[in-house]
Amino acid sequence: MSQELLAVESAGVLKAHGYIALLVGGCVRDRLLGSEPKDYDIATNARPDQILALFPNARLVGAQFGVVMVPGEGGGHIEVATFRSDHSYSDGRHPGRVEFESDPRQDVLRRDFTINALLQNAETGEVFDYVGGQQDLRARIVRAIGNPELRFMEDHLRMLRAIRFAARLDFTIEPDTFAAIRRLAPKIQDISAERVRDELVRILTEGHARQGLELLDRSGLLAQILPEVKAMQGVEQPPQYHPEGDVWNHTLLMMDKLNQPTETLAMGVLLHDVGKPATFRVAERIRFDGHVEAGVEIAKRILSRLKFSRRDCEQILALIENHMRFKDVQQMRDSTLKRFLRLPEFEEHLELHRVDCLSSHGMLDNWRLMREKMQSLSAEELRPARLLTGRDLIAAGFQPGPAFSGALEAVETAQLEGHINSKQEALEVAEKHLTGAAASSSAPGVKAAV
Repeated sequence: MSQELLAVESAGVLKAHGYIALLVGGCVRDRLLGSEPKDYDIATNARPDQILALFPNARLVGAQFGVVMVPGEGGGHIEVATFRSDHSYSDGRHPGRVEFESDPRQDVLRRDFTINALLQNAETGEVFDYVGGQQDLRARIVRAIGNPELRFMEDHLRMLRAIRFAARLDFTIEPDTFAAIRRLAPKIQDISAERVRDELVRILTEGHARQGLELLDRSGLLAQILPEVKAMQGVEQPPQYHPEGDVWNHTLLMMDKLNQPTETLAMGVLLHDVGKPATFRVAERIRFDGHVEAGVEIAKRILSRLKFSRRDCEQILALIENHMRFKDVQQMRDSTLKRFLRLPEFEEHLELHRVDCLSSHGMLDNWRLMREKMQSLSAEELRPARLLTGRDLIAAGFQPGPAFSGALEAVETAQLEGHINSKQEALEVAEKHLTGAAASSSAPGVKAAV
């Protein structure tokens, strides 16, 4: 069952039992804009216990806030919430006291922005607008409800949400609302890193990421959450390679060329040159010696601070660490090139390189080469079955030790180069490697057994 059908049916059940039941929030906004909502929410004057009584398979997911999750047949769910008003914010994020209401107007007035505070009859499409949200939709404006400073003091995360909605929808932020964000930007430090991270990622992945970054910068929020990215501004680059200008402008151009990027690709693009400000120097030309290594270390601190998952950290750091390798692909040995192609999610490395080139010198020769290699080489060619294992070396009479890993790597290199294709040839390569290691080391485990 689709979410829309589930929402219509659920609203019908509530109304059949005498309750008000209206679509609310983002789903109404998106329907009026002609786009498919990601989620459907219903607001009602029914209390949580009354909602649960009408939907036996439902469960309470926000007791304090009166939110009930109603599942649909075959998966999916909607949230049904009791009209409420919020009071006594003290931590800049959560209301200290919630009161259930019977009047939908009271529920609307507690919300963040006018375009997110529209109510709609699920069956007839009639819209209930108490705050001018329809007018702001037509004018393409993000406007806080009531006093913007009060709205942002209640919940500091709303500042980032304003940026996200403006970027995603390609709207402008109403001047008083934007001025309040600028005044209160330092308050974002009081919000948990996880919530800041989630909003940042959505700004970078939901559309118009460049606009989102520019709004973050103009609002003062960028300097608060990503001072390392703010530092890219004004860092000039050699014009023969980067006619587009400084590191910040280059990064904006790259973000603008991404199409629905993953979280890791978006962050990889944002941070791929984050090491340049710290390594800028002028010799015969502008240079950034060691900017990749510096960038990896800076990115580690950023990703740790924002509490990205270990898996996401590994991929983002890999994108930063490997983005300069593309300049050497035409000179790479087959084995090196194949190992490069074996990097996890190599498509993201390739896409980062594509937008990197298009946002600077414009040359895509190396991108075309690697795309063609990625498409033409089979999985077996990239990762052939092993010809030799450590057990094979022990069986051949070699003493286990640290040199084993180097010997097996040498075997795989010869295999990837197409020089060997049998176990016997692999043993010969390994023996040569181990004999050489034994001659240059007295460490135990290196010498070949007699």
